[in-house]
Amino acid sequence: MTEPAQTVICHCLAVRQGARQVTQFYDRHLAPSGLRTTQYSLLNWLGRLGPVSIHALADAMVMDRTTMGRALRPLERDGLVRIGPGPDGRTRALSLTEAGQARLVTAAPFWRQAQEQFEAAYGAEAAQTLRAALARLVATVPT
Repeated sequence: MTEPAQTVICHCLAVRQGARQVTQFYDRHLAPSGLRTTQYSLLNWLGRLGPVSIHALADAMVMDRTTMGRALRPLERDGLVRIGPGPDGRTRALSLTEAGQARLVTAAPFWRQAQEQFEAAYGAEAAQTLRAALARLVATVPT
């Protein structure tokens, strides 16, 4: 098969491919904890933020509300997250349960191992530059 005269590099595709590759890498490391990368991130954010609205957590994680709801269902089902009434009665608040905190503690060493192996393979300075570039992307690209 021949290459097109001008290959167009799609920024979205490149970012998504990289994200999938890194997610699969972290998922393999987190597997013994029973969590996937997204679940670990949700629990970690909740642990840092404390009780928070679903909307606020979705914003913090750059997820739409529907995707956030789907991601929370198994965590609530497994007793790791509690979804209750929010402060004004119209919203719902999320909180980490004791079981959720315990699972986060169990998963943390696997996550640290993934971090260390990623940095060993990619380079610590390059990884820091990558995180900065992705943070800039989140801050500057309109949603």
